[in-house]
Amino acid sequence: MSKLTLKEKVVNIISNHRTGILSSVENNKPHARYMTFYNDDLTLYTPTKRDTEKIDEIEHNPFVSVLLGYEEKGQSDAYVEISGTSTMTDLQTLKDQFWDESFKKWFDGPDDPNYVFLQIQPETVRILNLNGEPPEELTLEN
Repeated sequence: MSKLTLKEKVVNIISNHRTGILSSVENNKPHARYMTFYNDDLTLYTPTKRDTEKIDEIEHNPFVSVLLGYEEKGQSDAYVEISGTSTMTDLQTLKDQFWDESFKKWFDGPDDPNYVFLQIQPETVRILNLNGEPPEELTLEN
């Protein structure tokens, strides 16, 4: 599969699945949790509170893994496994762009200083379970 075709398939899966699993490292062990993801040309953003343990974990070790896809249909669902690095960002443009009223459970509004994003820059993206085909890997240059 060409790199462009593979990237298109990855973007399609990421665009159709907002909920996924973010794994960071805590005390040299994986720490996974469900998060909501937004995609901007394979750079992922996930909202979080500034004062959470995941921010501390990423400041100590920026390497993360994300799983997106594989919902409802089970074994026939394609999914992506993304390995990369993460940083915290509090850019107001992102906060305004991705604000959702459901966030009011955690934040006062898009101007809330505790409302931030983890930005995930993929290094490797694997697409798996694609109609019985072997896994395909897309390596990205930063």
